[in-house]
Amino acid sequence: MDNGKRTSFLKERSGFEVDKIKSIAVTGKGGTGKTVLATLLIQLLAERFKDRVLAIDADSAMSLPYTLGVKVGKTVSEMKNELIGSNQAKQRLNAGGSTKNAMRELLSKGNGFDLLAMGRPEEPGCFCAVNDLLRFGIDALIDEYDITLIDGEAGPEQLNRRVLKSIDVLLVVADMSARSLETAAGIMKVAQGVNGGVKVKKAGLVLNRVRDDKPSDEMLKKIGLDVFGYIPEDSLVNEYDRAGKSLLELPSDSPCPMAVRRILQHILPETF
Repeated sequence: MDNGKRTSFLKERSGFEVDKIKSIAVTGKGGTGKTVLATLLIQLLAERFKDRVLAIDADSAMSLPYTLGVKVGKTVSEMKNELIGSNQAKQRLNAGGSTKNAMRELLSKGNGFDLLAMGRPEEPGCFCAVNDLLRFGIDALIDEYDITLIDGEAGPEQLNRRVLKSIDVLLVVADMSARSLETAAGIMKVAQGVNGGVKVKKAGLVLNRVRDDKPSDEMLKKIGLDVFGYIPEDSLVNEYDRAGKSLLELPSDSPCPMAVRRILQHILPETF
């Protein structure tokens, strides 16, 4: 099969426009395992697109650096406070620096990827300024990488605040609970909102901690999302978490990483 025919075949098989997927965002109800999925996706993408992957921790809980085993130097939130409160920082930008260069300085180096972390707020109140800066950081840096993976906040809040203007692939993570599935449906309503909703090219459901309890076709139809993959219960994930080990150290043939690879094969069939 020549390249042209193969590309046409892959488009027809997957429903995606190959070679045009630049961003993947992961969201879902808190506690469903979205950061586990994001971590393993980053690992696999970094193996394929070494040093050309941008990972963004857009969740104020800051779980992603922990699961990736990456030490973060400075966060977007800390940069915001510095720009607001430090005359020296302002003078530095005015003297020929740029916010884009400042964003590059926030990047932490991982194994085959760079990580940008939103960070936690240092005071109660609105995230508006941090979200604005994070949005700028994503817009400024995304074109410098082959692919960007965003671990978003739990629930639809970040989509509501339009931190992400467009997403090529949105993965909504849910476990087998009815509340989790309802949250997944709510996230999609926000993403597809008529008034300024995020532009999502393709969205799908990833069901985590699956045993023998897959939801009925009727329930999935109600949610309105195609299932992009099932991740089985994997005792090693809990074991590594309790031991404080990076999930990147999971054996590649354990159930969870294998399931995540299958999800990438569905999203990027020409690559995986």
